[in-house]
Amino acid sequence: MKRLDLFPISAKIDNDKLNIAGHDLTKLIEEHGTPLYLYDKATMDDAALGYKNALALHYPGPASVTYAGKAFLCTAVAQWTQSHGLYVDCTGEGEIAIAAAGRVSREHILVHGVNKSINDLSSAIQQAGTIVIDNLTELKNLAELFEGHSSFFPDLWLRLLPGVAVDTHHAHTQTGQHDSKFGMTREEILDAADFCRTHKLPLNGIHFHQGSNFRDASPLKVAIEIGLDLAKEIGLTNEWHFSPGGGWGVAYHEDELPQPDTNEYVQVIAENVTAGCRARGLALPHLHLEPGRSLVARAGVAVYKAGAVKRRGDKIWILTDGGMTDNPRHAMYWARYSCLPVSNVSAERSEIVSIAGPFCESGDVIIEDLPMPKIHEGDLLAVPVSGAYHLSMSSNYNGSRRPAVLWLEEGRATIIMRRETTDDLLKRDLNIS
Repeated sequence: MKRLDLFPISAKIDNDKLNIAGHDLTKLIEEHGTPLYLYDKATMDDAALGYKNALALHYPGPASVTYAGKAFLCTAVAQWTQSHGLYVDCTGEGEIAIAAAGRVSREHILVHGVNKSINDLSSAIQQAGTIVIDNLTELKNLAELFEGHSSFFPDLWLRLLPGVAVDTHHAHTQTGQHDSKFGMTREEILDAADFCRTHKLPLNGIHFHQGSNFRDASPLKVAIEIGLDLAKEIGLTNEWHFSPGGGWGVAYHEDELPQPDTNEYVQVIAENVTAGCRARGLALPHLHLEPGRSLVARAGVAVYKAGAVKRRGDKIWILTDGGMTDNPRHAMYWARYSCLPVSNVSAERSEIVSIAGPFCESGDVIIEDLPMPKIHEGDLLAVPVSGAYHLSMSSNYNGSRRPAVLWLEEGRATIIMRRETTDDLLKRDLNIS
């Protein structure tokens, strides 16, 4: 069944029911309710090892893999990253705090952000090993903070705007083009490097990012050349760091299968960095890859319960108990998803349905025009590739409460995030009289 290939690597059909890591999903739902998010540890382990093995095969210098906190971060996931020696990319003091609570070591916390506040920068100085500088304003703010931290200060990398984007399915997932809000131009990079030298700031790296969820690695080649030219120009010659971003894609829909090849992505980067350094007389940098969603997206599955079924001529709506508040990706940039019923998986896909949530927005849609078996009230629906940019972008719109999250291993299901309650919604509220 082709659609099953979108699910975690441990997913199987057993007695015509969907099973992940040896767990019957119907039994998990009986215990934990819906909506429910499931994360398969085996799939995450496999993805991390795939990147580490590919780097060992293709890159002769030091190399590391960075987990994108913005994809999904909680203390349990932060702890998991350290079992593989991953760096954790944190945006702002909130994600830094989660990483630290998950016992991520200082040297493995890497801080990004397009407009870091003073609090973000202060938190990074206290708890991170590396800060990626996005603009001259935050660099100047950092210099003022630097004066009180002479005993230790994180490494600094400069974020380059290469002027080259990768091909993604929506403009909102592109970051490297000339008019992007991210990073610095060549001239700004040179000014930033001069500023670091003048103020004796520990500059030792270049970073760029071109987009998210792409499949063609060839645009990276041009950006790598630009980045290496700048590294040489600003004098990053020994024990320096180079991060050509990440954002390698995953298949969200059966039309997008097979899954993009991790080895191909790593090989393109490793070979071009190696050859580029050789041509410029540069020492090989410590190479950092930021795979983004491809470390975690496929590991996640969202399970919803069907409620009302509405037939509007040729349009069939399956309304569920989850939607844009736990997965806003379709509403934000028309992301495509697929789905399987948890039971009667092999039933004939006799209808074309759209699946939507309970919230007061026409954009509260998860899936459109998908062949499915006939769905009835109370049926359970499993949406694969739900591990990245769902819960991290979730909201309490319409007073919704975020779902519980389970960590699945063979023979073990652990709650790593409890379900929110109405009491949680009221904790920040204050009376006016």
